[in-house]
Amino acid sequence: MKKAIMAKKIGMTQIFDENGKFVPVTVIEAGPCMVIQKKTLKNDGYSAIQVGFVDKKEKQTNKPTKGHFDKAGVTPKRFIQEFRLENAETFEVGTEIKADVFVAGDKVDVSGVSKGKGFQGAIKRHNFTRGPMSHGSKYHRSAGSMGANTYPGRVMKGKCLAGHMGSENVTIQNLEVVRVDADKNLILIRGAVPGARGSLIVLKDSIKA
Repeated sequence: MKKAIMAKKIGMTQIFDENGKFVPVTVIEAGPCMVIQKKTLKNDGYSAIQVGFVDKKEKQTNKPTKGHFDKAGVTPKRFIQEFRLENAETFEVGTEIKADVFVAGDKVDVSGVSKGKGFQGAIKRHNFTRGPMSHGSKYHRSAGSMGANTYPGRVMKGKCLAGHMGSENVTIQNLEVVRVDADKNLILIRGAVPGARGSLIVLKDSIKA
């Protein structure tokens, strides 16, 4: 991984490119993130940087965490994440990472927590096809057969049934950065990304690019 940043999802909109073509984009507020700790191969067994995002009030920070930020000389942050970058040793504690680490045309992988949809049936959760809705049919939106009768005589593990849907970590790969506004720390990404408005997401350079 060469570059990464934490960000906040603002929402979706649309722009027009230089050819006048309509482009749906997701607006993301990327950074600024502060490097609060540097992991080295000698001390920690691996090379990485620990970064913080979004300021947090000191009175909402416990003493051990506050001491961690005081040692780095930065204000307390609400979110902390670790990135194992290839050039992690070039970063210093207190370095600011901004949206301009990415440029238009970059391919990125975007990770976030998907919207929670609560308890859902098999049709919505697993894209099952419903049964006939008329002519005496008694099968409409249920999950269908549970398996064999005598043997094995139980529901097999992994059966797609109704249950909790959403609110899980999702990564969408190989999305394109359309535009970067370094002054406002905004990144415009083609298409949709996981999560609700205002949720935390992580951008990394694409592993498939």
